[in-house]
Amino acid sequence: MTTATGGPAFPAHENWRIDSGMTLRDYFAAKAMQALLGNPEIDGEPIAYSQLAYKYADAMLKARQA
Repeated sequence: MTTATGGPAFPAHENWRIDSGMTLRDYFAAKAMQALLGNPEIDGEPIAYSQLAYKYADAMLKARQA
């Protein structure tokens, strides 16, 4: 995982091995997706929701670096 993805969202240490699981970018995108789908005023194709969710995730990662 790279710093571009924010690293692991929920790292787990087991027997001195790190299981990185999902990235922080994926976690942020999932949270953004949840908010987008919860808004009844937003209508569109699923791919558009996904792309928008990752745009929000990327913005959140950028804000963390500031």
